[in-house]
Amino acid sequence: MHSFPKITVIAIGKVKKGWVREGFEVYAQRIPELTVIELKDSHPEKEGEQILSRLKPNDRLIALTEDGTGFDSIAFAHWIAQAESNQLVFAIGSAAGISPAVKRAADRCLSLSPMTFPHEIARLLLCEQLYRAKTILQGGSYHK
Repeated sequence: MHSFPKITVIAIGKVKKGWVREGFEVYAQRIPELTVIELKDSHPEKEGEQILSRLKPNDRLIALTEDGTGFDSIAFAHWIAQAESNQLVFAIGSAAGISPAVKRAADRCLSLSPMTFPHEIARLLLCEQLYRAKTILQGGSYHK
């Protein structure tokens, strides 16, 4: 069984849709290693500065972008298990996208899908995939 790293999700804006928030909270409660930081919407450059200012020396930054690397769920779980840091920080930009500075600073750019999603739904999808990865690594039945 693999230990699951500490995960921080830094997301721009609040989740306004109740059904998205409810879904997100279901998965977030299943991942005690998860911390979520919501930052205020502004413009991508300022949002990028806010994201980068919250990073600690051992954090490994993963920026969610349309043009990032895509994984299937099992490969994503194994990638998390092999991460060089026990502290992964996933950054989700606003509707305007993620700043170029965050993309440059990221250890990896990750795509959840070649499709485009509202940032609120991207947050829900990421959280579900993190929970799925955790259960895959622990040999649970959720992924079956």
